[in-house]
Amino acid sequence: MFNHIMLGSNDIERSRAFYDAVLGTLGFAGEPIRNVNATGQTRLFYRHDGGTLCISEPIDGEPATCANGGTIGFKCGSAEQVAAFHDAGVAHGGTSIEDPPGERDGGALGPMHLSYIRDPDGNKLCAIYRAG
Repeated sequence: MFNHIMLGSNDIERSRAFYDAVLGTLGFAGEPIRNVNATGQTRLFYRHDGGTLCISEPIDGEPATCANGGTIGFKCGSAEQVAAFHDAGVAHGGTSIEDPPGERDGGALGPMHLSYIRDPDGNKLCAIYRAG
C-alpha cells in the first residue's frame, strides 16, 4: 500500500546513526542514498524490500517535530527481531516507550510481539511480529 514514508530530522547525522542501526536489524544493509534537494535540505533514503524510508531536514526551514498520535510500524520476521530492533534503537539515541518488548494480546487479530521506541527526533516507531 505504501510507496514511502518521510520523517523530519533536526540532525541528519544523528538520525543516520540511529536508522542505520535500527534498520540493520530488519536486513537493510549498505549506505542510505544521500541527496541534497534543490532548496538545500539533506535527505537520506533507505530502500528495502520494495519500500522507501526518507529522513529529511524540513523543507520549510522550521524545526522537525513528531506527529502526535502517529506511529510507523516495521514488520519483523521473529520475536527476536522485535527485541533487536528495540535494543538497537535505544543503543543509538532512541527512547524505549510503553511496555518492554514482548508478546501482547491482539484481541481478534491474535497474539503479536511488539516493541515501541521514539527516534532521536521523537517519532514513534513500532516493531511488530505476528506468528502465522
